[in-house]
Amino acid sequence: MNETGTIQVITGEGKGKTTAALGLALRAVDRGLRVFMVQFLKAPHTSGEHFSAEAVAPLLTIKPMGRKGFIRKSGGEARDRLLAQQALQEARTAMLSGDYGVIVLDEINVAVSMGLIDVKDVLEFIDAKPEGMELLLTGRYAQPEIVRRADLVLEMKKIKHPFDQGIPAMEGIEY
Repeated sequence: MNETGTIQVITGEGKGKTTAALGLALRAVDRGLRVFMVQFLKAPHTSGEHFSAEAVAPLLTIKPMGRKGFIRKSGGEARDRLLAQQALQEARTAMLSGDYGVIVLDEINVAVSMGLIDVKDVLEFIDAKPEGMELLLTGRYAQPEIVRRADLVLEMKKIKHPFDQGIPAMEGIEY
């Protein structure tokens, strides 16, 4: 673990929030820190990072805990709320285990904005963070309460994207 252990938020409408988190994770792994990333809205074996993490295991663990497909309505289904709650508990267990120097809650901000997780639960999670551990929360729609608690907040802003021109997501680039 590092000496300070900050809370970081990467949010905004632009692309690259998870990619930035993975960059931080790789830097941490390079320095001998173990990283645990839980993904709230991604299913196993659906994104390139799931496969590449295997190359640096056990220093980097990515645990996707969502279901396949998109959640289209606010609040999702009961199953989506259960999966999100399980993901938060899994992350809490990893955080309190003492085995990791970095915890990444990927897409937690979206899970909160959709009503899958209560912001109060995320704030309690932040309060339980051990000193010296780095905590990174990603996803659009970061709640003001979470932003206020963070030491670093980055906002990704889309200027232009191939989707705007009808170009579909590219394997290995977007996922």
